[in-house]
Amino acid sequence: MNPPIRSVCWEAPEHQHVVRTADWYWIVGIFGSALAVASIIFGNVLFGIIIILAVTVLIFHGNKPPRIIFFEVSVRGVRMGDHLYPYPSIESFYIDEDSPYGPQLLIKPNKMFSQLLILPLPEGCIDDVDTLLSERIPEEHLREPLSHIVLEYLGF
Repeated sequence: MNPPIRSVCWEAPEHQHVVRTADWYWIVGIFGSALAVASIIFGNVLFGIIIILAVTVLIFHGNKPPRIIFFEVSVRGVRMGDHLYPYPSIESFYIDEDSPYGPQLLIKPNKMFSQLLILPLPEGCIDDVDTLLSERIPEEHLREPLSHIVLEYLGF
């Protein structure tokens, strides 16, 4: 008989890195400039300034490679980087093995306005993570939010 699993640890990038071409930067710059000019023409200068700032941040963020984050599923809870989600604060989980970006662990927190947590999951850890979580919290079929799918498609 195998000893019970106490924890499963892995590291993964915070998102899939997409190499952007110069065309991407041109498109974002032209689109953002057009929105800002249209906003100013319609008399909303403050919104135009906010659009320019947002496009600038988007361009600088698009250059940055993803950070490597430490993940752990243990008998205490689920850890993402420095934040621990204890089991009483988790409503349910789901392991999506059919994601185009590889297996993902989806966790639904108990808090009313909290977003779904999506963790990349290595192939070799799926069974161990499923065993650890199914003993402590219920499994529920969860779907990745459309906003997250769109942001992944755009490379964020």
